[in-house]
Amino acid sequence: MIGRGLGREALDLARTLAVAAPPALALGVAILRPGALEHPGLAVGGALAASVMLALARRARVERRLRTATSVLASYREGDFSIRARADNAEPALLDLHEELNQLGDTLRENRLGAVEAWALLRKVMGEIDVVVLAFDEGGRLRLANDAALRALGTTEAKAIAAPAAELGLAPLLEGDAPRAVREELPLGPGPWELRRGAFRLSGEPHVLVVLSDVSSALRENEREAFRRLIRVMGHEINNSLGPIHSLAESLLARLAEAPPRPEGFERDLGDALGVIARRSDALGRFMASYARLARLPAPNLGSVDLAELVAKVAPLEPRVPVTVAAGPAVTLRADADQLEQVLINLLKNGADAIAGAGRPGTLRVGWTTSDRAVVLTVEDDGPGLGDPANLFVPLFTTKPGGTGIGLVLCRSIVEAHGGRITLEPRKDGPGAIARVRLPLPS
Repeated sequence: MIGRGLGREALDLARTLAVAAPPALALGVAILRPGALEHPGLAVGGALAASVMLALARRARVERRLRTATSVLASYREGDFSIRARADNAEPALLDLHEELNQLGDTLRENRLGAVEAWALLRKVMGEIDVVVLAFDEGGRLRLANDAALRALGTTEAKAIAAPAAELGLAPLLEGDAPRAVREELPLGPGPWELRRGAFRLSGEPHVLVVLSDVSSALRENEREAFRRLIRVMGHEINNSLGPIHSLAESLLARLAEAPPRPEGFERDLGDALGVIARRSDALGRFMASYARLARLPAPNLGSVDLAELVAKVAPLEPRVPVTVAAGPAVTLRADADQLEQVLINLLKNGADAIAGAGRPGTLRVGWTTSDRAVVLTVEDDGPGLGDPANLFVPLFTTKPGGTGIGLVLCRSIVEAHGGRITLEPRKDGPGAIARVRLPLPS
């Protein structure tokens, strides 16, 4: 590279000297050898004229090279990167310029090819996924729609692109919270849809990206599975009550059909049977009432809740086992105090039931910590652990005698309504289980 640069500088110097040499030589001869030239003035003038011609020729050559560079740059501006500047024996500075232009063209061509390939891949992916993808500009006009969106709208790309969102019936997608479930009627179909929305910039202009997933089929399958599970569990529970009731009723009818006199102990047997029927009827009524309570859970009535005060208020309500509180940092939640109390009461009750079932002394421990804009409330017990963790939050599933299978499901519904999450798992440091309730902190 150094030798090449020196060669260019030497060539540039030679061309400069070639322009200045004729008049300099003529003038030098006229001065040093006065008689050598018959008409020295004419010779000097002719040499100057030759020098001017050489300078004009060099200028013309430079202008041609500059026009070439201008044409190449104009092609690049129009997006044509195939044009190249010829690198010949031009002026060294112009030769460097042409080489840089050619390298710039190669780089731009590679970038354009990469962008085209990336865009083609993106279009292919967007065309294959069964998710509606829409992009709107700052004025609410549609700028991008994938194949799934066009199919759902029942239109073509030529008709949809640049149309206002209101004209397409999609204005509600640009308003309100996101993510959320959209259940109102849309031109895309009845739904329901899961809406997600984000902002991005295209060609320097702000745009809004809208992604819609049709969750109707998934919801229908979940509903079918929930109904199958509900019918299975409710059928089991109802049969457990109706079976003895039916058997006792038949026995009583048979005894009543016997001719008098009544056998000894008839009244006592009749009273026992009716007592069993009454108890099973009451149990079935409690079971159905518990399920109805879960189905009628109201939305949280949010207010300021001091977590330490709430725990201190609920902990003494479980009298069967000692409850110790490991106080964490001061935390104030935006929550429904009554519903959170119900969650903690249920978790303490479950823990106390587990300790009682283990047949040995134990304690309950309540504490909380904060991290990542959330508070984690924990309830630990010294019970035997978890026998079937997979079914803990299945509605109506229970392993406790006389249980309804509603408590943990109710806790999960309340916690999720507050934007949180609840888990129940075996303890790793010993026997027992630990429940964790994660709730978001106010921003």
